[in-house]
Amino acid sequence: MIKFSKRYFTRLGLLILVLGCLCELSSYIVVEKFWFEEVGYLEVFFKQIFWKLGLLISVSSCSIWFLFINLNQAEYYKWSNPSQDYEIYTQDKSQFTKLDRYPSSPSLGLFYLICIVIGLGGVIGLIILYYGEVAYNSWISNFPLQNEIPMIPSLSPLDFNFKFILQEVNQLWKIGIIGVTIFVILLNINLCFRVTSLSFSLILGLTLSSNWSRVLQYLYSTPFGEADPQFGKDISFYIFSFPFWKLIDFWLSGLFLFGLIYVVLTYLMAANSLRSGRFIGFSQEQLRHIFTLGGLFALDVAFHNWLARYELLYSSRGVVFGASYTDIYFLIPIYTLTAIILVIFSLLLLFRGTKNNTKSIFYYSPLFIYIAILPITWFGQEIVQSLIVEPNELAREIPYIKRNIASTRRAFNLDKIKIKTFHGTGNLTEKFLDENRLTINNIRLWDPRPLLQTNRQLQQLRPYYKFNDADIDRYSISLVADNNLSKIVKQQVLIAARELEYEAVPEPAKTWVNEHLVYTHGYGFTLSPVNKVDEGGLPFYSVQNIDTKNRIRNLQTFNNELEIPIDNPRIYFGESTNTYIMTNTEVQELDFPSGQDNVYNTYDGKGGIKIKNWVRKVLFANYLRDWQMIFTRNFTPDTRLIFCRNINHRIRTIAPFLLFDNDPYLVTTKVQVGNNNLKETKLYWMIDAYTTSNRYPYSEPGNSTFNYIRNSVKIVIDAYDGDVSLYVIDPDDPLIKTWSKIFPNLFKPFQEIPLFIKNHIRYPKDMFNVQSERLLTYHMTDPQVFYNREDQWRIPQEIYGENQQPIEPYYLLISLINDTPEFMLFNVYTPTSRNNLIAGLFARSDENNYGEMLLFRLPKQRIIYGPEQIEALISQDPVISQQISLWTRQKSRVIQGNLLVIPFFKEQSLLYVEPLYLEAEKNSLPTLVRVIVVYENKVVMAKTLNEALNSIFKTRMNMSTLSK
Repeated sequence: MIKFSKRYFTRLGLLILVLGCLCELSSYIVVEKFWFEEVGYLEVFFKQIFWKLGLLISVSSCSIWFLFINLNQAEYYKWSNPSQDYEIYTQDKSQFTKLDRYPSSPSLGLFYLICIVIGLGGVIGLIILYYGEVAYNSWISNFPLQNEIPMIPSLSPLDFNFKFILQEVNQLWKIGIIGVTIFVILLNINLCFRVTSLSFSLILGLTLSSNWSRVLQYLYSTPFGEADPQFGKDISFYIFSFPFWKLIDFWLSGLFLFGLIYVVLTYLMAANSLRSGRFIGFSQEQLRHIFTLGGLFALDVAFHNWLARYELLYSSRGVVFGASYTDIYFLIPIYTLTAIILVIFSLLLLFRGTKNNTKSIFYYSPLFIYIAILPITWFGQEIVQSLIVEPNELAREIPYIKRNIASTRRAFNLDKIKIKTFHGTGNLTEKFLDENRLTINNIRLWDPRPLLQTNRQLQQLRPYYKFNDADIDRYSISLVADNNLSKIVKQQVLIAARELEYEAVPEPAKTWVNEHLVYTHGYGFTLSPVNKVDEGGLPFYSVQNIDTKNRIRNLQTFNNELEIPIDNPRIYFGESTNTYIMTNTEVQELDFPSGQDNVYNTYDGKGGIKIKNWVRKVLFANYLRDWQMIFTRNFTPDTRLIFCRNINHRIRTIAPFLLFDNDPYLVTTKVQVGNNNLKETKLYWMIDAYTTSNRYPYSEPGNSTFNYIRNSVKIVIDAYDGDVSLYVIDPDDPLIKTWSKIFPNLFKPFQEIPLFIKNHIRYPKDMFNVQSERLLTYHMTDPQVFYNREDQWRIPQEIYGENQQPIEPYYLLISLINDTPEFMLFNVYTPTSRNNLIAGLFARSDENNYGEMLLFRLPKQRIIYGPEQIEALISQDPVISQQISLWTRQKSRVIQGNLLVIPFFKEQSLLYVEPLYLEAEKNSLPTLVRVIVVYENKVVMAKTLNEALNSIFKTRMNMSTLSK
């Protein structure tokens, strides 16, 4: 009978575990390959996988090789029987001289030995804990998506201090890990070293593998053509190269320190030194080994100090972000000096590692100098700051304030903003209003929030439909003029997609078949002109309900026709499509409800992966953890699996290195099919993507996690087929140039975007908000004014409902320079200490002028009402306050909508418009009941915008006639 040992079963278990992990990884890679092949970006997948696995394997292998080489060497040189050897040594030193095995350092008693062992073991535990957390945060927590570039580790073991250690061990389980590490070292150091070395090497590999994008950016870097003001290096060094070298420093510092400590522990604990209560000292061979590792570690510390010079360009210590007077004249020389000293020290240690009996104090003098410099560094910078800088701070810091202003403005594209003066003289008349009728007709009276509430009451139709958002866009209309000639102009609209949310399906209907085969897609959208009101104060819908005949509905309004294509309203890919589905099965899909019945449909798009055979079925079932896929009989030879349908998840999987806007918006348009002249109406999602970095020298990040941003990419997603196209709209951005070199087939030039889709691009709010927040301070270009914050701005507050909130940027259709109205994003500013209007910022969205920004500044000598002052005028108007009180007594809630500031450049005038909504306390269905218009000191509330405007400007004309 064959007997199996415990070692056999252990090895068998490990083999099964390894094979299981390999099968799981292979299954994941194969399915991901199918998905990337389906979306047309297989090259992106292969390059990511190649570099992720390549870095994981190469870094882990190099780390394991380094640690085990040193372990084997330590095992060879360690004392085997120190007590016996020590007795022979004391009797006959000649034997040890020949063998080079006599102690060459002082011996240690039990107390000091235990203290050193426990201390070094604690450092090992702390290193493993910290590096493990970094690896988890940068990779494991995002697996398998890893949809963001992880932050560069802010610390290496060289930066550990008492404060950091206290923060790191602030939880009991962390203390437990360190304690277990020390205990295992005391119990069996050889086993502990091998296990922890393997684990630590894997952690290092995972950390650098998660930063694959930084390695590729370093290899494919693109020059900025700009030099930093301190070291004169191109900005590309800081964006692409510096993060790479920081990663190398993070890897080597941990590796060298880990190996050095374990080698020292191996020598200290050899031959039961703890049990015998004495360590007789290190031999010459042991010292040479330790000095060699110490030399490598010292060389990395020198490299770390050299990199610290560049890190000062991101210092937040001074009066502004970036290197200040103390950094330039004290810390940079100190770091340079210490780096040189440590290089000399490392070379001496490496030389000492090749020689015997070299005990000269000369070898350690650089270390003593370095240790002496450390307290000078800690206290010296405080002395310089307090005694030299602060008594004359402005004069000392003014060159660095200039650097900060210039760099921040460049990094956030503020230096491209054109500045105009807006006098606000108030020349608006009824005649001018007629000339600006298109702008007046596009003043937004419907806010997205009340419109969405109405949609959910009137247009949701079934509980499983959902309106996530209502987005502002513009569509072309045919306007009939007085001479009966038509012209094409634009109309602002609110468009909201009706998506399917499976979580809202009634519980009894939540079956596997319903989830994955029946409830597959949303249907249609609502579309409302921003200025139109239907009967009863409800929104006017150009597109509403579910058009079962798939016809184009025309809207007649203001002698014009709004044509909205809605041929194929099915939404298989959206913001709420979080389930995976199978199409072309034996079960028909729910298309849309029709009265008491439902209409069913079969997907005929090109999205999804064909399941084909049982091998793929098993692969997909394992990938999705859905084993019912294997046993269902509803599949056909044409069945397709569609997963990763959420558009936010979809784009982050394809391009995880980009930052994406939070507000995707739906577009309906006709596009050309193939090479013929046929046009097909389709629904598309448009999403803005940004290239960002937190490594731009001297650029103040403010409230953001980055200090450089460009809106470089426009993404278009087919809501029916799931096709994803990425178009480069800012080809001059060095970051997108680098990514285009890394993935040459991922991006398309903006010229290739279909014209009908190009007409719907808009300047993104997220980008605008970031720039707007930076502009509050960085519109000041004079360093003295900046230092004193004499002209600091803020975002004004408005009353929305019953609460105050910052005014959000909003889209307008107005004329800036010529008479052609443009679609623009706009917001206003007030001084921090006053409420009057001081400036406004425009971002142009139409193709020819896309991305251009205009700042209009109002004269400081004139007081022009700001939004808070306008809100005060509205609140204290007796007619308005009386009407609001009356509605409130009738158990209705009054909602004051967004206050819009409408500038008219040609007339140098400002108009303020605020809608009023009314909703019941229960079953909220907001209705637009009044429109408030404010012009100069005149406040009018009327049922419609036109009535309010007529009341103001006809009264002004009559008063003007009477005065004459």
